[in-house]
Amino acid sequence: MLPGTDYFTKGGSTTIMKANEQNFISLIKAGREEGILYVIETYGGLLKSVVNKRLSAFPDKAEECMNDIFFGIWQNIDRFDETKGSFTAWACGAARLEAIDTLRRLQREKTTVTLEDMEIPQEDPSLLQTIERELSEETEAVLNCLSEKDRELFQRIYLEDQDHETAGQAMGMSKDNVYVRIFRGKKKIRRMFQEGRRINI
Repeated sequence: MLPGTDYFTKGGSTTIMKANEQNFISLIKAGREEGILYVIETYGGLLKSVVNKRLSAFPDKAEECMNDIFFGIWQNIDRFDETKGSFTAWACGAARLEAIDTLRRLQREKTTVTLEDMEIPQEDPSLLQTIERELSEETEAVLNCLSEKDRELFQRIYLEDQDHETAGQAMGMSKDNVYVRIFRGKKKIRRMFQEGRRINI
């Protein structure tokens, strides 16, 4: 399926309808990915500027925040009320709130503790190996619902801490394509959990 295009099958024939400014919201509400792809391609730059303004001290976290914003728009599109304002204003507001939440979380995590104040426990090598093995098995179980290419992309971004551009270049993908694959992957993982598979991560 081509980005920015919606496909409908009727009477054995396929009707193609492109996502545009008039129908992308309806497409998202109908669960059509073409709608969110249009948001990524058309509004991505604007939303990124909103995020960068608030996460200037944490530029490496901006891409992850952008993924959460697109996913949030997809899940909460029913909350958008066009009688109260434009989609641009609503999406920028959502981006601003997500960036602020991310900033607060990062600031809480950024706690400075001196070595003199720390009591460093003796590490148990066997315990560390067990924990690492369990984490590896659980991560593999979560990513198994993805295609081989998407698994590699998730591993590069979330396990190897590569930024979206670096991971995309290594795998021959555009930045927009990386966003799309991350978005689709998160949908699959969430659906897996909703279907009752209990995996602790």
